[in-house]
This record gives sequence, C-alpha cells and structure tokens, in this order.
Amino acid sequence: MALVTLQMIFQDAFPAYEQRHALPAHVRRAAHALMQCRTAALGGHIQACPDGHVARVWYNSCRHRSCPQCAYLQTERWLARQRARLLACDHYHVIFTLPHDLNSLWLANVPVMTTLLFQAVRDTLGVLLADPKYLGAQPGIIAALHTWSQTLVLHPHLHCLVTGGGLTPAGQWVAVRHGFLLPARVVMAVFRGKMLDAIRQAYAREDLVLPEGMRPQPFVNLLNRLGHPTKTRWHVRIMERYAHGAGVVTYLARYLRGGPIKNGRLVAYDGARVTFTYRTRHEEADGARPRALINYSGNKIKISNKINELYDFLAGMVFLSERPSMCNSQILLVIQIRYQSNWSAL
Repeated sequence: MALVTLQMIFQDAFPAYEQRHALPAHVRRAAHALMQCRTAALGGHIQACPDGHVARVWYNSCRHRSCPQCAYLQTERWLARQRARLLACDHYHVIFTLPHDLNSLWLANVPVMTTLLFQAVRDTLGVLLADPKYLGAQPGIIAALHTWSQTLVLHPHLHCLVTGGGLTPAGQWVAVRHGFLLPARVVMAVFRGKMLDAIRQAYAREDLVLPEGMRPQPFVNLLNRLGHPTKTRWHVRIMERYAHGAGVVTYLARYLRGGPIKNGRLVAYDGARVTFTYRTRHEEADGARPRALINYSGNKIKISNKINELYDFLAGMVFLSERPSMCNSQILLVIQIRYQSNWSAL
C-alpha cells in the first residue's frame, strides 16, 4: 500500500475542488505550496562529489508553516530555544479550554478573542499565584494556543507550562508547597470570571462583532448563562507535577508548524474519503488510537481556524493562513519570572 501523505491528497483532490469553490487568495497559496513542496516546480539543487562520483538532485521545500514536510527543522530550532530558557525547577502543565458555546463568537472575532484568552489566562495565574495563600510570587509561564481537537473540530484551548515556584517582590525564589500548584476549581472560577468580563468590556468598546444571526439580547443571555457556576462547565486541567518542563515543551512544539494533522496520522485515501487516527483525552492514557473517517465529497466545511483565518476543510485536511504574524500556536513568554508583553511567533 502506498504511503498516504497530505501532499498526495491535495494533488489529487484540490484542482477540481478549486474550480468549484471561491477560495481566498491565502488558501490557494497555501494549497499550492503544499502541492509543490519538494517537487521540480520549486526548482532544486545538486549535491555532488567534487570528483564526480556521486550526484543527487534535491528539490526545494515550500517552507510554508502549514506544510508537514517543512516543519521539522524550524520546530527543532524553536524547541532548542525554549529548552535553553527552562528553569531548573518543577513545572506544571495547565490547560484552559473555552466552552464550545463561544465557538461562533471566536470565529467572528479571532484576533480579539485570541488576545482576550491569553490575557485572561495570564491574569488568572498571575493573580492567584501572587496570593500568599498559594505561592506569593510571580511564576514563569510559556503558553501556546491550540484551536483544534484531535478530530480537527474547533476547540480553542491554551496549554501553559508553569514553573513550580516564582520570585517574590523582594526578589527571593519561593517554591510551590507540597507539590500543589493551585486548586482547579478556584482556577476555573477565576478564569471564567476574567474571560467573561473581558468579553463584556470588549463588546462595550465595540471591539467584538456578534456572529451572524445573533442579536444583542441573546448574546447577553449567553454570557449570563456561561457565568452561572452550575449551568456551564469551564474546563481547566492541572496535570501532575513534572520534575522538568522539557516534556511539555516538546509536546507544544509539535503544533507550532506543519498544520493540525501530520502525515503519520493518515491511514488511507481512496479518492473520496480520508481515514486518519486520533486520540481522545480519555484514551490517551492507555494508548488507544481509534480511527476517524472523513468524507470530503463535494462539500466545503468550515471546521476550525488559525489566529485570523478559517480553515477550509477538504478531505479531512485544512488550508492555513500564510500571514507571518498569524500562527496556529502563539507563544506568550514569561520566562525567568519576567513577563514579555510581545507575542512571540515561531
């Protein structure tokens, strides 16, 4: 059986799809970059022995951030930089997930909602860990945004690598007590309040637009319902303590480049359907890898988004934005206990 690759699927299916659908220019550029990567269309270079014994032709890479063939080197460089910044202490992996009730608002306001999510998470962790009841110090944080699930549906959530300690206002290092970072229920409640308050303020400033078909009063009702302590659950997970942060940084690095699905997860393609493996959160522990079957025939399905663009779904794949300032994982660095206000992209 021939190896199934994202490039092979695009080369087979995209030309006809492109003729039937009106697509944004960035989608066309991304798709054509993936189809032409490491082919003669992009040219190449010759690697040869000076004495003429051996010569090989290497085709050039597209270097598009959504291409799984071009992801390795840039990802490894980012990973090396982050590993060099890790502090010699315990670390915690904390995950903040937006309720899916906000998905339509997210899609209508991707840049604004992204900023609000980062700020709400930063303020939640900063305020709680600055409280002497919990730590009384400023921690170090690396945060990465993921906007899809393993099954490629819209699922905005923020992964945070948090140091197991921080600097006090006097400049002294204080370690987390008894291996316990924060109570998840408290984190969830504070995060919920800060995120909803940020959304309300942004809407009052007219920085947010309502999704198509949503009126102001139903929007207010939605926010009130999401703020109720029992009507909607806000998911916050605090994983067990890690003796070092390298494992979590390696996990985050997988999603910085190469798009939301890699060639290794593709199982089969028959010209009409794509089969790929995925893991649900509950099945990750036992290593189960069920298969999801996606049928792309004829229908354009908007499934998820990057920081500023929708993904257009074809054959279970996504076309991604080329914008250099927009990426599927933006990084907020609070390294060595100092907050850097700029977003750092790969």
